[in-house]
Amino acid sequence: MDKQLIRNAYKIYWLENGKAPVSVYSLCKQLDISESSFYENYASLEAIEKDIWLAVFEDTLVQLHDDETYQQYSAQEKLLAFYFLWVQKLKDDRSYFLQQREQFRLPDLYRNKLETFKRAFYAYVRELIKEGYSSNEIRERKYISDQYVHGFWVQALFVLKYWLNDTSANFEMTDAAIEKAVNLSFQLIKSNTLDSLLDFGKFIFTRK
Repeated sequence: MDKQLIRNAYKIYWLENGKAPVSVYSLCKQLDISESSFYENYASLEAIEKDIWLAVFEDTLVQLHDDETYQQYSAQEKLLAFYFLWVQKLKDDRSYFLQQREQFRLPDLYRNKLETFKRAFYAYVRELIKEGYSSNEIRERKYISDQYVHGFWVQALFVLKYWLNDTSANFEMTDAAIEKAVNLSFQLIKSNTLDSLLDFGKFIFTRK
């Protein structure tokens, strides 16, 4: 039994019933497989949900890494390319992800479902940040640099939520939001803008 077949069946169940399968048994019945076959691939239904998010991310990276043009991009251009392609991949299962949208109102719940995707995204962004240091696109700052990766994760969640709520033709507003978000983030971590904000914060704090 292929993991992708299980993931597809899980998504179909969601789409046709408006909710997750009530048990592993009910999903296995749809697939016409034994529960033991299921457990050879996944430990739980929740593990499938985590893997669905991770699979979209990994498929995106595989396609990007196979693109010679992508390899020549700057760190900022690579992040832009990632977001644009990631959203394209998400569109293939938009109806499923829209059904998950309600869960984003319960932070602990959706954070758990995005856990494995988050770890993989952090690893990817850390490499981009290293490239940014080498190319002087990103300024390394004492105590602050380690927080960059967290900022990019917040940005990824912003892109995801914006796309889920986007009703513009061909999701043009999402594309525009991606460009603006990425451009702003790189301006902040490269220019003196962030340093000025930090200095101002220190000034205010020391005057209290």
